[in-house]
Amino acid sequence: MRFRWLIYAVLAVAIACLIGFLVYNLPPIHERLAWRVDNIQAQIYYYLNPPEQAVFIPQEQQIEAIVQATLQALPATTTPAPSHTPLPSPTVVGATPTPPPSPTPTLPPTAIPEKATLTGLVHEYQQMNNCGPATLAMALSFWGWQGDQRDTRLFLRPNFATVDDKNVMPAEMVNYIERETGLKALVRMGGAVDLLKRFVAAGFPVLIEKGFQPPKEDWMGHFEVINAYDDTRQRFITQDSYIMADFPLPYDQLTERWWRDFNYVYLVVYPPEREADVLSILGPNADPAYNFQHAAEIAREETATLSGRDLFFAWFNLGTNLLAQGDYPGSAQAYDQAFAMYASLPDAERPWRTLWYQVGPYEAYYQTGRYQDVINLANTTLSFMLQPVLEESFYWRGLAKEKIGDLDGAIADLSKTIELNSNFTPGYTQLERLGIPVP
Repeated sequence: MRFRWLIYAVLAVAIACLIGFLVYNLPPIHERLAWRVDNIQAQIYYYLNPPEQAVFIPQEQQIEAIVQATLQALPATTTPAPSHTPLPSPTVVGATPTPPPSPTPTLPPTAIPEKATLTGLVHEYQQMNNCGPATLAMALSFWGWQGDQRDTRLFLRPNFATVDDKNVMPAEMVNYIERETGLKALVRMGGAVDLLKRFVAAGFPVLIEKGFQPPKEDWMGHFEVINAYDDTRQRFITQDSYIMADFPLPYDQLTERWWRDFNYVYLVVYPPEREADVLSILGPNADPAYNFQHAAEIAREETATLSGRDLFFAWFNLGTNLLAQGDYPGSAQAYDQAFAMYASLPDAERPWRTLWYQVGPYEAYYQTGRYQDVINLANTTLSFMLQPVLEESFYWRGLAKEKIGDLDGAIADLSKTIELNSNFTPGYTQLERLGIPVP
């Protein structure tokens, strides 16, 4: 009798587990609970493997060796890097925005009101790790676009059902906008409060990426849409997918604390017929080359005045802006300074997710022949993750492995990029170049 009851008990537990598993995987339930389960798993993993303690140290090299490697690498810098120009589907992923048409003559600056508010944006709370698609959907809603974060996610995070992609880059958003919506967009660096205000006053919400650190969490990246400002209260109003609709953001908190973390980047969406207005507001920054020079000047000035984590980001931004100008040795040296600063920070202040969002150091080191540094940096970055899901890190590590003669490792890494993101065109391109069949 007791044996029979034991069998019944085991069967009951098994049935309960099966029912629980099936209920958990129902889409409405899974979307509400999966992020909590993932968060608990991540907390356990990070407790056992503290990511802030893993530090990337660029290899020490003799100056002559660096110069020689740079000279050897520069003639062959055109094929490995992801293309920055939109191509037919699948998506092209790049680090810099698509250049717009030549800027129209700049109109003289005009006075703007003390406050302005743009209405009509549809606020959305983000689903799990869906900040980018949710924020883009809010920005598009202002222009009458009919859709939500599920639509943008299908393009920006195509493998979301099986791969928890941690990041969407502004350049990917531009690709989506110009391919799928009939609208246009551009991305620029080195933004400022007055520029954001001018866009809002002229009828253009502005999407920005900035640092973010919720209570009891480590630093991370975050998108918001700015749709209002008020000089009398010295603040913007933003649509925040994580916190709330109409979230107040003080001017000084944005510029002095968070926006620097992403090179003061901003993205403007607009109808094609209003392109002249956008370029006029941008003035000389409508020209991408000028814009990166301008952003580099900001970063260079900040490296002389800041300290701590802010100084890390100033050096990092300088590397990014020099990279965009083709100054690979200068860019690599700036990134070296950034990583040296990172290593000197207290553990709790280290923004260890930085390479989840910005991948310039990979290209800078690759283009200067520092292939082992590319591999070491990718290994360090991927070691932070419970599930390594950064296609850009695998991409650059794969290219670097090829250069040091590890062809099998290169193919494995490049194959991983398209497994993680089926819209990652550079992965397909490099595999085809190596003669590897791809679906």
